[in-house]
Amino acid sequence: QVGLVESGGGLVQAGGSLRLSCAASGTFFSINNMGWYRQAPGKQRELVAAISSGGSTNYADSVKGRFTISRDNAKNTVYLQMNSLKPEDTAVYYCNARAIAIATRRDLELWGQGTLVTVSS
Repeated sequence: QVGLVESGGGLVQAGGSLRLSCAASGTFFSINNMGWYRQAPGKQRELVAAISSGGSTNYADSVKGRFTISRDNAKNTVYLQMNSLKPEDTAVYYCNARAIAIATRRDLELWGQGTLVTVSS
């Protein structure tokens, strides 16, 4: 069984920091891009940040300079360090990974269960 397990959400005051973690469980031939999405109430899910297996990153304009995505390939884990949080960052954050199944070599797209981040003003 393969999947993504997230942790690290919670309640924080504006200007504060949180770190999200997401670990891929199971065995894979490879894990390629990993990323974080978020969905605020009444809004569509949007990409926050993504990182390739080689470490290339891209960010939504709204979080550039405040959030940092990183990964530990040995642990199949991706992190999102969120600094200078704003009330508009309040959302459910979802981890995403694109991987290759070890047995079938088929493409997999995995999603975490979501973790709530609430930023109070």
